Amino acid sequence: MGLTKQYLRYVASAVFGVIGSQKANIAYVTLRGGEKGRYVAVAACEHVFIWDVRKGEKVLILQGQKHEVTFLCPSPDGIHIAVGYEDGAVRIFSLLNGESNVSFNGHKSAVTVIHYDGLGARLVTGSKDTDVIVWDIINECGLYRLRGHKDVITQALFLKDKNLLVTSSKDSFVKWWDLDTQHCFKTMVGHRSEVWGMVLLNQQNRLLTGSADSELRAWDINYLQEEKAEGEPKVKKGKTLLDDDNDEDNEEGVDESLEERILSCKKAGSILREARDRVVSLTADAKARVIACHVSVEALCQDQVSVEPRKNTKLCTQRCCKPQPMYEFPNSSCTSAPSPIRWVDCLSCAGGELKVALLLQNNTVETYSLRTSDKTPTANKTARLTLGGHRTDVRTLAFSSDNLAILSASGDTVKVWNRSTLQVIRTMSCEYALCSLFVPGDRQIILGTKSGKLQIFELASGSLLETVDAHDGALWSLCLAPDQRGIVTGSADKTVKFWEFELIKDQGTGQKRLTVKHTRTLQLEEDVLCVKFSPDHRLLAVSLLDCTVKIFYTDTLKFFLSLYGHKLPVLCLDISHDNTLIATGSADRNVKIWGLDFGDCHRSMFAHDDSIMFLQFVPKTHLFFTAGKDKKIKQWDADKFEHIQTLEGHHREVWCLTISPSGDHIVSSSHDKSLRLWERTREPIILEEEREMEREAEFEESMAKGDVPVVPGETQGEAAPAGKKTVETVKAAERIMEALELYKEEIRKMEEHKYACEHAGKEVETSSSNLSLSLSVFQPSRYVLDVIRKVRSSELEVSLLVLPFPYVPELLKLFNSYIQQGLEVELVCRCLFFLLKIHFGQISSNQMLLSVIDELRVNTLSKVREIRDVMGFNSAALQFLQREIESKEDVMFFAEATGRLVEKKRKRRKRERAILTIA
Repeated sequence: MGLTKQYLRYVASAVFGVIGSQKANIAYVTLRGGEKGRYVAVAACEHVFIWDVRKGEKVLILQGQKHEVTFLCPSPDGIHIAVGYEDGAVRIFSLLNGESNVSFNGHKSAVTVIHYDGLGARLVTGSKDTDVIVWDIINECGLYRLRGHKDVITQALFLKDKNLLVTSSKDSFVKWWDLDTQHCFKTMVGHRSEVWGMVLLNQQNRLLTGSADSELRAWDINYLQEEKAEGEPKVKKGKTLLDDDNDEDNEEGVDESLEERILSCKKAGSILREARDRVVSLTADAKARVIACHVSVEALCQDQVSVEPRKNTKLCTQRCCKPQPMYEFPNSSCTSAPSPIRWVDCLSCAGGELKVALLLQNNTVETYSLRTSDKTPTANKTARLTLGGHRTDVRTLAFSSDNLAILSASGDTVKVWNRSTLQVIRTMSCEYALCSLFVPGDRQIILGTKSGKLQIFELASGSLLETVDAHDGALWSLCLAPDQRGIVTGSADKTVKFWEFELIKDQGTGQKRLTVKHTRTLQLEEDVLCVKFSPDHRLLAVSLLDCTVKIFYTDTLKFFLSLYGHKLPVLCLDISHDNTLIATGSADRNVKIWGLDFGDCHRSMFAHDDSIMFLQFVPKTHLFFTAGKDKKIKQWDADKFEHIQTLEGHHREVWCLTISPSGDHIVSSSHDKSLRLWERTREPIILEEEREMEREAEFEESMAKGDVPVVPGETQGEAAPAGKKTVETVKAAERIMEALELYKEEIRKMEEHKYACEHAGKEVETSSSNLSLSLSVFQPSRYVLDVIRKVRSSELEVSLLVLPFPYVPELLKLFNSYIQQGLEVELVCRCLFFLLKIHFGQISSNQMLLSVIDELRVNTLSKVREIRDVMGFNSAALQFLQREIESKEDVMFFAEATGRLVEKKRKRRKRERAILTIA
């Protein structure tokens, strides 16, 4: 296929300007044995950043792929962190090297909660799809999906030493699950609104729940096993598992069922909060000595965090018990307006010190420290991460003439970045900026503000040189004259003004500085939204609020052309380098390409699914980029009227973009607070392949929205398979089918060869006609096992579910041979039991398979018993060796090593402090 025109691909290069995304929570982590409370993990769009709050530096980046991070949960051992994403996927990263080797894919929408069990071997996840899934981290597979809630899952907690799970949801219910039988044995309906948070206290004998009302409810939990140990079994029939004996508790909404009783849960009391708005989250430290209640106060447009001490004494059983908060964290404020607190995490340290991390709505992280032992604890701010990003959305971007510096301006600050290092060079306070540019020479910058002013800054000193009252309305557009001697501005006051650069003597310093001098004014009948010079300085294009674009002669300001056809105002426009084409982007989601000679519309193209916010030609080409509120950036060919490429990465509306003078780099800004750098590569784009990739992406997205596979012959109940049908599972099933076909073909050829050799009186020689089989394994049956082994553990069961039944009999026969040979017994047994479960009816009704199943039963039991005996013997031998060495060497394994390590660290810190004192 020949290439008539070559396009080069732009790829994502970096994400910068974001400190923490508000969609996911903040969490304390331990990094490489560092001290507690020094490192925090926050989401940064699709990535996770690990910040050293003491140094204010980013020390580790956990690379995401495409979808936004929605939840973080560190493992109990502090070595891993589980990350949930917008598409329902969960990935587990190592905090030692930042790599991810385990991933789960089972939810159909965003993950809203993740929690580890006490050992860190299992993971529970909840999602917007109302499902709860329990995952086995060691085997890297899903155990089961729990259905029952009718709205978004807000919390899910394992009970330590009990195979129980408690979940809460926006449907106002708290459900208790027996994980042995995978069913809900109790539903607590005492809340009158959404349950937003839960925390377990008193060694998991008390449950505290927070909802959308002003009451925190406390529930006492009594386990059946404990009651039996005391000689008072209270098993009831016809009562709920969390049954209450008095009518008052039943009035509180304790549900009744016909299930056998596992535990009882009675309301112990409540805490009335001062705030009347909903609880955002409830957080406790590891030992549950301090509870942090994050409250949204929408009436005041701010959030508050109350940190309350929890005594070990019995909670008052009165309707209203209100302990005084230990400390209340007020809103942090920036230069423009108060910023709400988005997420909270707290951590108890040695000496009664409590560390609290706050993720604010304005792209800021703050940490506080207070002592819980003090009578009147005082919170001290220990760190504030602000340098690396803007507090509000970036509404204007600009490149310097040498392609090295990037200007970004928001509602309160303007920053200049180094493109190669992505570090901030200058940060300056400004008014709400709407447009900007570098003055020729790249020593000054000019901003157009929402109040109609022009602000001139000097980059060397970072100082504001002058503020000019340019317009009476918002200054929407700013354009540099092609001769680089001045600028033109367009405003909501219905005027276009021309300005010239001048050097004047500063009265304070006596040195010359830059200013602008107003020369001409063009009065129009509508608000001006965008202005642009033609590269030859002959024409000036002005877009107006009446949905038209008017073109004037620059020298005389006489009217030349009017471009009309858009149904909504034109928000952006640009003129090609050769002055022949003008492209306009509108709020009506269309891009129109016009000829600049006669004003004829060459083509109108539906470009985005929402308003087009920015449009710019690539220098010295007829290619241009558009940015829209639909989160996408698209590249177009103005000659062939073709869509070339879509740049996806932003998770909110894209406000603006800028292209470097060389055309090699693009920077874009979005409502997700991120700035993204895109680079032009040498890889060519073939449009047919690009369209094929788009169709595959649409197919994958539609498949992700499909229903979870249901086991044939079973109705959809509370428990279901944990996996989800995806493109990967379909491809895995296809690979297994292809391997079975190759196996049968190879066996047939080997039998024919054997038959031919026997009739010819020759010795039978094994030969493999298929190259892939010859290179991978010597036996065809081993090739099938090799393909099954390469399927990801979390996708194995769904892949077998997709597998058509005609392939199952041959697979069962192969499983029998694998078990006899002792090959991958654990993997084979897992596949075998799953296939027997989902195809039980068809297998049991097939007379030819009964003998295979009977042989499988005998071989499986004997082989598993043999493996268990070997493991038991090895374990006993290791324990014997441990006892022998401990008795001879007078040491304790593990405990002694841990103690020595702690002592070694303590001595090293003491020695370092002594050295610092001497110095």
